Amino acid sequence: MAVDMEDAAPARVRKTFPGISSRAYEHPADRAALIALRKLAGFDSLLKLLNSLINEREVRLLLLGNAVQVSRQQFPRLNALLEDACRVLDQPTQPEMFVQQSPRVNAMTIGLDKPVIVLTTGLVELLDEEELRFVVAHELGHAFSGHAVYRTMLLWLMNLTKVASVLPGGVLGIQALIKALLEWYRKAEISCDRAGLLVSQDIEAAIRTHMKLAGGAHLYEMNPMVFIDQGREYESTGDFRDSLLRLSLGSQVTHPFPAVRALDLTRWVDSGAYARILTGEYPRRDDDANASAREAARDAFDSYTEGIKNSTDPLMTKVRDFMREAGAVGDRLGEKMYRKWGPQSDNDSSDEREPEDSEE
Repeated sequence: MAVDMEDAAPARVRKTFPGISSRAYEHPADRAALIALRKLAGFDSLLKLLNSLINEREVRLLLLGNAVQVSRQQFPRLNALLEDACRVLDQPTQPEMFVQQSPRVNAMTIGLDKPVIVLTTGLVELLDEEELRFVVAHELGHAFSGHAVYRTMLLWLMNLTKVASVLPGGVLGIQALIKALLEWYRKAEISCDRAGLLVSQDIEAAIRTHMKLAGGAHLYEMNPMVFIDQGREYESTGDFRDSLLRLSLGSQVTHPFPAVRALDLTRWVDSGAYARILTGEYPRRDDDANASAREAARDAFDSYTEGIKNSTDPLMTKVRDFMREAGAVGDRLGEKMYRKWGPQSDNDSSDEREPEDSEE
């Protein structure tokens, strides 16, 4: 029996963001990559080529035949969550969503022309309604930002490594591009966690989601603050060997680890950025065409620099100390140069003024 939409709608009134741009929640590195790609000459042609190689019709037919399409008649509560997320983020077009039978706890957004959201039954059964709201909004964030296009490209390139030996650059060239895309996609996941929070407006539900992704349904056995501290310990514990291990482990996955994502989300809230958006201080879609790639790249650089500055990782601490020492060396060299040339320059100026004084 179909559920009336008023019964399925969320009871709590949430703030909406008219005309909001995806730039409002995108991580600086993600935003810089997206703006640069959108402005890159010939990129549209590459996407059209990819679109001809990837049969989206086949993907949708597989989902229609082998999954359940979310609608007002099927999984109506999930449909209500998606409708509400589109309302909050002011998205006129609602992407299709499917629930697929799988014990894996997973969600993804795929497609080039028409992004499609897919949730597994393992995920739907694990999460409560507010946690599902966060995940559905997270996936809508992918569709809103255009991540589905680049994720599809990443998956295609990973499959392409089998035949990459016949392409310019061969396997090494493809693998280098995959690594770059993986680094970008990890930042895209951080972006969409922020989109999820903007829609759910419930930081506790967001943290619970990551706790369940890491440790399953036994929330009564877990503690949100301890879980976040666990993320801090992951980032800072050990010596150089652990630092290198973290770099290696992190470079092999498409998603940052749940404890790190929970920590990053709390940092975003603590930074004040979340509160500013809630008060209406955010970039608008109407200005997207005028977004500066140079400014976005500078923001990304500043973000990485700030990350190094605040990091407690042993390797990053050494990098920070090196940068500080390099700056100090530069200051000392500048001082020596001034002592060598500055006074002489002053003397030259005074020598030039002495005749004028004598004439007077």
